[in-house]
Amino acid sequence: MPVYTYRGTNRAGASVSGEMTATSKSDLQSLLKRQQITASKMSEKGREFNIPTFGGGVDSKELAIFTRQFSVMIDAGLPLVQCLEILAGQQENKTFQKVLTNTREMVEGGSTLSAAMKASPKVFDRSTRTWWKRARRRYSRHHSAKTLLVH
Repeated sequence: MPVYTYRGTNRAGASVSGEMTATSKSDLQSLLKRQQITASKMSEKGREFNIPTFGGGVDSKELAIFTRQFSVMIDAGLPLVQCLEILAGQQENKTFQKVLTNTREMVEGGSTLSAAMKASPKVFDRSTRTWWKRARRRYSRHHSAKTLLVH
């Protein structure tokens, strides 16, 4: 019977990993489920291989966190370039850090945010760029209305 390695989280949300003998991956998943472990990675020992990451090495959770933080910073009135610089500096994922730095440099050079994001299509897909374009328009209209009310 093959030995499998696994990585996942337990019911408390703590990371766990280990090895277990099972007849198949589905059998392993059932055994882990009985132990209240949700597996995020399972591989047969001795047959491990790296699956390429889609999205240019940036996972959806990192992108979601970036989007939320970026949105909050923009709403707080921070300049776009400063937001990108701060978020790039905080980024642990070196690939994403490089993408954000390149995006910042392009915006500093006069590109729109959407055009700068388009330069990294594996990270910022079309739907993400469209969302930011719409958000920018909403922000511009909201900001203009606030300025008119103040003056």
